[in-house]
Amino acid sequence: MAIARFLRLRFGGPQRRADAAGDFRHVSAASGEPCGDGRGYRLSAFSKVDTAMVQGARMPSPLFTAARSQLIGAVVLAGCVLGQATGAGAEDAVTFNVIDDRGVAVTIPAKAQKVASVSYFAADVALALGLTPVATTYMVEGRHPDFLGGYLDGVKQIGQRATPNIELLAEAKPDLTVAIRRYTEGNAAQYEKVAPYLAYDLELYADSDRTIAQLATILGQPKRGQEINAAFKSDLEAFAAKAPKDKHRRFVVMWGGDIPWVFRSENMTAAILVALGGDNIAGQNPTPSVPGNWGMEMSLETLLEQDPEVIFVYDYGPDRPQENNPIWQQLSAVKNGRVHYVGDHWVEAHGPIARQMVLREAAHLLYPDAFPAIDVKAEARKFIPASIQ
Repeated sequence: MAIARFLRLRFGGPQRRADAAGDFRHVSAASGEPCGDGRGYRLSAFSKVDTAMVQGARMPSPLFTAARSQLIGAVVLAGCVLGQATGAGAEDAVTFNVIDDRGVAVTIPAKAQKVASVSYFAADVALALGLTPVATTYMVEGRHPDFLGGYLDGVKQIGQRATPNIELLAEAKPDLTVAIRRYTEGNAAQYEKVAPYLAYDLELYADSDRTIAQLATILGQPKRGQEINAAFKSDLEAFAAKAPKDKHRRFVVMWGGDIPWVFRSENMTAAILVALGGDNIAGQNPTPSVPGNWGMEMSLETLLEQDPEVIFVYDYGPDRPQENNPIWQQLSAVKNGRVHYVGDHWVEAHGPIARQMVLREAAHLLYPDAFPAIDVKAEARKFIPASIQ
């Protein structure tokens, strides 16, 4: 007799399994640790979070406070799952009901393996888990992301991440589409006609572990998701410990333009730089009650007043209008050759491979005497299982 199991991956609820007597017990798929609310269980790798993001990192105390509370909340909740089984054989899940960042319950096949990635995040997670996505968008047409090891070269391209082609997506026949919320929520109905559609907010440091854990669980590898997150935490601590303690390079991360858009320290990429001891001239979100306030416009006049030592510009092609302004040439970073046009993984740093590449590149670009330069494609392949290679 076919058994239907509906497992709701809502971060904050418990997971339940039907025992032989038909009663429900709270269980953990990984460790059996109780969740913080006492009603469920969480994954053991995330049961404790240090009070500092990394040992020895120089980070403003309010950011420590905000990042710690966000990260602890996200990590604890990310391992908590809620489900209900009917009858015997509850191990054979049929569907998951997942609460995405829209607050929408999305029903997903329990054995989903064919993932379409609107943005690189889901492709990044899939490759780290040993799966090849069936479709992906691009950041800049014709530019392949070295940070994914070259393994997207044969994957179906469905357009730019902000304007994907739904017909091409349908041709890929995915089990699941994972997308950035802000680009796709308005077209949710179209995506849902193709496959179950998950929309994520991927902006803050705390978003990374949370979404990796959830997607790894959906794809049947919760333990691997834990291991990936634990490994990054360890690597971040190790790099921060090696970073010079007497140098706190002033930096800014930005989209170029006549008026650049700069990122505050809660942003994923900026948070990694801060954890390495960098001093972000954009500072922290001054209104923590407005979590979306993670970036702002900054005039070149203000940029010159702050005069960062290192500038990281998201590379969006040859159009670089900020360089046409005479003020740009007055910046210390420009004069000293410390303006770096960085790749797609710096824009989408939440994935398991992307954040590792940003960590290694950022360490070198902040402190070239302490950390070596890396070959991004070769380094990325170290984080992709042999089954893909």
